[in-house]
Amino acid sequence: MSILEAIRAKAAGGELSAEQSRGFIDAYLGGELGDEQATELLAAIFEHGMVTGELVAWTEAMLNSGELLSWPGLEGPILDKHSTGGVGDKASLPLAPALAACGAKVPMISGRGLGHTGGTLDKLEAIPGLSTSLSVSRLREIMDQVGVVIAAQTETLVPADRRLYALRDATGYVASIPLIASSILSKKLAEGLDALVLDVKFGTGATMVDPADGEELARTMLALAGGCGLSTTVFQTTMDQPLGCAVGHTLEVDEALECMRGEGPDDLRELVVTLGGALLSAGGLCDDEVAGQAAIGEALDDGRARERFAAMIEAQGGEGGVTENPGLLPRTGNTSVWCSPASGVLDLADCRELGLVVADLGGARGAETREIDPAVGLRWLCRLGDEVQAGDALAEIFYRDGSGLATAEARLGRVVRFDTGRTPGPLVLGRLDS
Repeated sequence: MSILEAIRAKAAGGELSAEQSRGFIDAYLGGELGDEQATELLAAIFEHGMVTGELVAWTEAMLNSGELLSWPGLEGPILDKHSTGGVGDKASLPLAPALAACGAKVPMISGRGLGHTGGTLDKLEAIPGLSTSLSVSRLREIMDQVGVVIAAQTETLVPADRRLYALRDATGYVASIPLIASSILSKKLAEGLDALVLDVKFGTGATMVDPADGEELARTMLALAGGCGLSTTVFQTTMDQPLGCAVGHTLEVDEALECMRGEGPDDLRELVVTLGGALLSAGGLCDDEVAGQAAIGEALDDGRARERFAAMIEAQGGEGGVTENPGLLPRTGNTSVWCSPASGVLDLADCRELGLVVADLGGARGAETREIDPAVGLRWLCRLGDEVQAGDALAEIFYRDGSGLATAEARLGRVVRFDTGRTPGPLVLGRLDS
C-alpha cells in the first residue's frame, strides 16, 4: 500500500524517497506489482521528472536489482564509452579495441538498433559466427584474455532496466530524460568502471533532435554519474549527417576496419580519437588528453587496434579473418548508384531518413520477429555543404533482389535539398566534466 501511495504522490508532483524506489523495484520484479501500476509510475516520472538526489536513488535501486561485475586481478583501468545513437554511428567498433591496445580494459555492454539508429550489437553480429550473448563467466574470461569485449546485457545484469525498458517501449515513455539517464547509467555502473565517456548526440539523425534537449540529457547524466561516484565526461556531438559514409551493418563494419587501418572518413577518426583520448587521460594511462589522442591514433595506424579487434571477434566465436579479408562479411551482390536530381550546395532535410533507408532495404527489425539483413544499406558519397551537379553520384545503395530499392530511392529524393544557406557545424560542439 505504501508503494501505491508513493506512486500517487509522484503523480501529484512529489519525490520518491530512496526507500520507495527500492520498494517499487523489489515489488515489481517480485511480481507484487503489475505492469499497470508500473506504467502509472513511469507516466508520473515522464510528466514531473526527477531531481538529482531522487534520480540517484532510483538508479541505485535499479543497479542493485542484479549482479554487479567486478574484475579482480585485471591490470589497467576499466573504461567504457556510451553513445545515445545516431545514423552510421559505428565509433564503438574501432574505439574499444584501440583503448585495449593502449592498456585499458573495456567491458562494453551495448544495445541493439532502435528506430532509425543501428545498434552496435547488430553491427557486430554481421561478422559470421560472432555471439554477443555471453555469460558473466565468459565475459570475465574474455576480459582476462583479450582486455575488451562487446556484448549484450546478461540476464543477471540490471534486470530492472530490462523489464522497465520493455514497458517504456510498449507504453510510449522512452523519451523521458531521467528514465533514459537511469537506463544508461545503471548498466554502465554495473560494469565496475573507473571512468566513462558519454557521447550525447543531437540533430536530425539523433534520438535527441533539439540541442536544448541534448544539453538537458547531457547535464542530467553528468549529475547522475557524479552522484553515483563515477568519473564521467560528456561530449555533445552533432548528427545532421551520417557519421562517416556507411549506413548499414556490414558496411559499417567495413568502415570501422578502415578506421583501424588508419584510413576511412575523417569525422569517424576525429570522434574515436577525441573520445579515446579523454578516456585514456581519465584512466591515468596518459598525462593529458592530447597525449591520449596521440596514443589512440597510433593504435589505429600501426595495426594494434585491428589485432585486438580480431582477438575479440575470435574469443566471441566469430571469424577473426574479417579484419584482413572483409570479403568474408555477408554481401548482397546488388548495388545501385543514386544520382543528384539537381545542382547546388547539398543539404539534408532530415538525416533520420538515411537511417530509414536501411529499414526500407530490410536492414532493421521493424518488428521483433523480423530478421535483419546485415548486408544492405548505403554508402553516402557527399557531405553537407558540398557543391554538386545534377547527375553526380550521391549514394551507393546495397540491396538484395530488388527488395526495397524503389522505396529507398524515393526516400532519398525527398530528403535531399539544395542551396538552403545552412552551414555545417563542427562535429564536437561542447563537453561537460564531472
